[in-house]
Amino acid sequence: MSDENMTEANDAAAETLDQMGVDEPMITPGMNWFVLRVASNKEDSVKETLLRKLKIEGFTHLVNRILVPTEKQKTIKAGKQKIQLKKLYPGYVFVEMKLEDDGRIPQDVFFLIKETTGVGDFIGTAGRPAPMEEHEIEKMLAASKPPDETPTVKMEFEKGDMIKVIEGPFENTDGVVDELMPDQGKVRVIVMIFGRATPLELEHWQIEKSEE
Repeated sequence: MSDENMTEANDAAAETLDQMGVDEPMITPGMNWFVLRVASNKEDSVKETLLRKLKIEGFTHLVNRILVPTEKQKTIKAGKQKIQLKKLYPGYVFVEMKLEDDGRIPQDVFFLIKETTGVGDFIGTAGRPAPMEEHEIEKMLAASKPPDETPTVKMEFEKGDMIKVIEGPFENTDGVVDELMPDQGKVRVIVMIFGRATPLELEHWQIEKSEE
């Protein structure tokens, strides 16, 4: 392959490094997934720096995909919606790469990764990263698919949870969760008012779990 064709192949590979396509295999033949520890809140910068450096050095045939799984979360407060991305595995970046026959990272790739600001080390021992188990890969890749364009509110409650109302006209009232309504950002709770069980629909941020 000519240098020009090699460059084009590397560019094409680099464009898919941080994506998880629907039809992509779980594991690329000859490679495996590994977990890279990184500094807190540096996941995205580490990923972007590695993508750029791998493309420049032409190492995309040794490192195939780099992922920072996130999910969209919607919050609703006082009727206003806010959507934000939340990292599912804070402090970790997932890297699919090819190792040497002795289980070590190719030297050039090793130094490229280790010299990147924010990088710690791969999970493993003595310079030999431990490949992820198949069930771990499945869980990680499922989380890496494109986020839902219409996310629902992330609820921290379950039906039957004991709660306390912390804001509004029924503040400090105890109750129990009866129904979750994530599309509306609301929770139906049952509270005692004048000795009678009364259902209330409250914003999810108006209640908190009671201490047991």
